[in-house]
Amino acid sequence: MAKDWITTKKGDAGMTSLCNGDRVPKDSRRVELYGTIDECQAHIGMGRATCSFNEICDFLCKLEQELSTVMGYIALCPDIAPPKAENLEKIIDHVKDATGETFRFIRPGDSVPGAALHAARTVARRAERVAIGLYRKKEIDPESYIYINRLSDAIYALSLWIDHSSRSESKTSCE
Repeated sequence: MAKDWITTKKGDAGMTSLCNGDRVPKDSRRVELYGTIDECQAHIGMGRATCSFNEICDFLCKLEQELSTVMGYIALCPDIAPPKAENLEKIIDHVKDATGETFRFIRPGDSVPGAALHAARTVARRAERVAIGLYRKKEIDPESYIYINRLSDAIYALSLWIDHSSRSESKTSCE
C-alpha cells in the first residue's frame, strides 16, 4: 500500500488542491498552466544537467528557482509574489553582451543542452497560450502574464548562448 507522503489518493476523483485549499478539477486552466510551467522547468533542468558551462548553469538554476515561484503563485500559495519580467530581460541582455548574438532563427540540435532548452522554449510558448485565457478573465495579474510571455525569449537566449559556447566542440551544425 502506498504511503501518504507521495500517494494521497485525494486526486482519484479528478480533483486537486490549490495552495489556498480550494479544490479544483485537474483539467482546470490554472492547473494546466502551472503543470505546463512544471514541464518547462523539467526541460530546463535537462539543459542544466547536460550543460558544461558554469555561468550558463547558474542562470539556468536561477530560472528554475523562479519557475518554482511562478508555479506557487499560480497555484495560489499565500505570500508568494510572482517574479519580475525584468529578471528575464536581464538574462536576455546578458546573453547578448556575452555572445554578441543578434536574433536569428536556428534549428535545435547543435548541442544537447541547447536542444533541451529549445524543448523548454516550446513548452513556455504553450504556457503563454494557456496563460492568456486566465489573464483575460483576470484570474492572473498582468505582471504574471508578462513574466510568462517573456519566458520563452529568455530560454531562447540561453539556448543561443549554449550553442554559441559549444560551437568549437560541435561536430555538426544546421545553420
